[in-house]
Amino acid sequence: MIKVEFLGPIGLNPIELNVKTVEELSESLKKISAMDQWIGISAIAINDKMVTNSEDCMLSDGDVVSVLPPVCGG
Repeated sequence: MIKVEFLGPIGLNPIELNVKTVEELSESLKKISAMDQWIGISAIAINDKMVTNSEDCMLSDGDVVSVLPPVCGG
């Protein structure tokens, strides 16, 4: 199982999922209606490390995935 945290304005409580890849994670998150507006624009961190090309990333039991929405500020 992995833990998924939703940061900032996403406003969802953390969940646990049994997925092995970020691609599987993405498919699972698409089933949550509150994630509709965030799926394509959010960044992903695995165990506090930002990842790029995340579709190819493998996940392990105990990993913590953070979904980070885009932010702007000054």
